Amino acid sequence: MLTAIVLIDTTPDRIPEVAAAVTAIDGVSEVYSVTGKADLVAMIRVREHSRLADVIADQLSKVDGVVRTETLVAFRAYSDVDLEQAFALGLGD
Repeated sequence: MLTAIVLIDTTPDRIPEVAAAVTAIDGVSEVYSVTGKADLVAMIRVREHSRLADVIADQLSKVDGVVRTETLVAFRAYSDVDLEQAFALGLGD
């Protein structure tokens, strides 16, 4: 499973509509309204690398109200269990 985090800038008056439209795209697992440099953050989870382009470039970026996107592709996931094990080994010292 490939995971991408997409930071989305929108026109200010379309944030709820953009969030709803992005949520409806197949491959988008979650959409969050956030503070900071982006208006929304979308979590994309797909099985094949080529699907990232389908979801992000061909659909998400064309949603009315999307001004700009920045995509971060995840290399590795760390769960709470993994972090607890790392600290137990002394890696946090």
